[in-house]
Amino acid sequence: MNSNLENLELESKAQKLLEEREAESRLRIYSGKFDKLVKFLLCAWAVFQLYYSTIGVISAVNLRALHCMFLLCFTFILFPAYKRESRKKKFINFIDLALIILTCFVFSYLILNYTRIAQNGGRLNNFELILAALGLILAFEAARRASGNLALLALIFLAYNFLGFYLPGRLGHNGFTLKRVLSSQFWGTQGILGTGVGVSATYIFLFVVFGSFLKHSGFSKFINDFALTLVGRTPGGPAKVSVIASALMGMINGSAIANVATTGTFTIPLMKQTGYKAEFAGAVEAAASTGGQFCPPVMGAVGFVMAEFLNISYTSVMLAAIVPAFLYYLGLLFAVHFEAKRLGLSGLSRENIPSALKVIKEQGHLILPLIILIALMFAGYTPLYAAVFAIFATVISSWLRKDTRMDLNKIITAMIEGAQGAIAVGVCCVIIGVIIGTVTLTSLGLNMGYVILSLVKNNNIYLAGFLVMIMSVILGMGVPGVAAYVIVQAVAVPVLIKVGVPAISAHMFCLIYACLSNITPPVAMSAYVASGIANSNQTLTGLLSVRLGLIGFIIPFFFLNNNILLLGANSELAASLWAAFTASVGTCALVAGLEGWLIKKCSWLERIILILIAPLMLHAGVMTDIIGSTLLILILILQAYKNKKYHAF
Repeated sequence: MNSNLENLELESKAQKLLEEREAESRLRIYSGKFDKLVKFLLCAWAVFQLYYSTIGVISAVNLRALHCMFLLCFTFILFPAYKRESRKKKFINFIDLALIILTCFVFSYLILNYTRIAQNGGRLNNFELILAALGLILAFEAARRASGNLALLALIFLAYNFLGFYLPGRLGHNGFTLKRVLSSQFWGTQGILGTGVGVSATYIFLFVVFGSFLKHSGFSKFINDFALTLVGRTPGGPAKVSVIASALMGMINGSAIANVATTGTFTIPLMKQTGYKAEFAGAVEAAASTGGQFCPPVMGAVGFVMAEFLNISYTSVMLAAIVPAFLYYLGLLFAVHFEAKRLGLSGLSRENIPSALKVIKEQGHLILPLIILIALMFAGYTPLYAAVFAIFATVISSWLRKDTRMDLNKIITAMIEGAQGAIAVGVCCVIIGVIIGTVTLTSLGLNMGYVILSLVKNNNIYLAGFLVMIMSVILGMGVPGVAAYVIVQAVAVPVLIKVGVPAISAHMFCLIYACLSNITPPVAMSAYVASGIANSNQTLTGLLSVRLGLIGFIIPFFFLNNNILLLGANSELAASLWAAFTASVGTCALVAGLEGWLIKKCSWLERIILILIAPLMLHAGVMTDIIGSTLLILILILQAYKNKKYHAF
């Protein structure tokens, strides 16, 4: 009874922390007939998106405009205008109703007149310019509610269109008229109707809905139970469960913060009970949840955005992400294992571990949709087709057992929650259009590139990468993974390509650092939520998160000028697999040096050597592999000898 009460209190605390950091968790709660109307409209929107993203025929601009209209309308219905607004309501207020009517009018006019204006060479009358201004104002208001930080950043970029005239040097420009800015930002396809909202209207929406269906089929419970059977009894078992479960759930829901708030309420108390310190437990959950955004096969839907920018198949992006994601989570697993050995911790007792055969027998069928999704994409089908098929497969597979069967109520609930979950990310994609539109119109990306290149002597790839890393982390702070990557790639990718980095390596470099901004102080939003659940010191939890995820900060530099670690990007598969193996050894050495434990406690000299071994093994070279392997073998022999001598006494 007390245990259940503690769990409820912890879940309530996690929800409050989530509400502080994510507007999506503060949605209004309606009652009565209006609540039923809102749910009906959300279901209708989901059906509309599923139909026109697959078999329906509609122009790209019209789909994007309709998607924008739905996103903005639902934001004004569901998102409070300010944080302290009462969430419980019977009906929408007058101001929000007026905003919805205005939104419908502005975007309906755009849909009905876009073709005519395009055929006239983009000539706009004063009324159409006023509508463009209203459209931008509505987009900013929606973004303010759904993602305050991003709206502020977009406003700075918008102001740059007018104020850049006053800036000296390469960052300045000749200035643009109000008409030119409004035309490009609203009526063009580089502004709010750009690639960002195009991806939101297709890939992101479908995969958010897919994640919602997986959740309601019981997939998350299966992941937790299965992870317990795999590693629950090993030293530090609960922490390893956290790593595995958070990786799998994080790649599906695409939100590191939400993932911490859900899986963290189960894993963090379990880690603390096992003997881990509160700060370490919170850091493990934060780091594990963050990596899910670049973990195949789903990659939190951000991989589809990358495929769109690179104009390559998603399968190529997914293959390229395998080794970096594997090394990141391998480092986390080694970290929790070595920490457990250092503290003398054991795993969970047998009675607390579910039977592996029982878990597979009762819940194993729930993984079928994920297998079908991957198989279809590897077979050459589009991600959109695969996602829709996987959604139907989720429902059908849940019917294989009575305990997991999704009835009509669960299906409708999954549709509603999926549509709700797509709103915040979708609005971020809309307002990102302002940033991308500004970068395109003002050539800010090129100018920023010239500034960075002026600091880089002789096209030094690593110095350019270091500057881009800092830029990526700063621009990604406090922004959802997809949004962070879209912003970063617009400014940073051209810089890396200019100094000779292959395109896919440049995009993957920016993606990883944009995602890792979730655990990078001073913002470290994932670490903040995890710290609240663990009742730990926030600063220390954030710093520990960086230490645990340090391999993620290092790996991208090793595929900057040699993409051998990115499967599929290099034609030599055998060489890539060998490089992945040696990099795994280097990851183990790095973590052992940081944790101070290998076979037994390491001396300071051993720790320094282990840390030096890491870059030798991560670098794809025969000589560095030989030197690194020799040093590691010597340390292993020395540790084994000392361990044997210790036990002899």
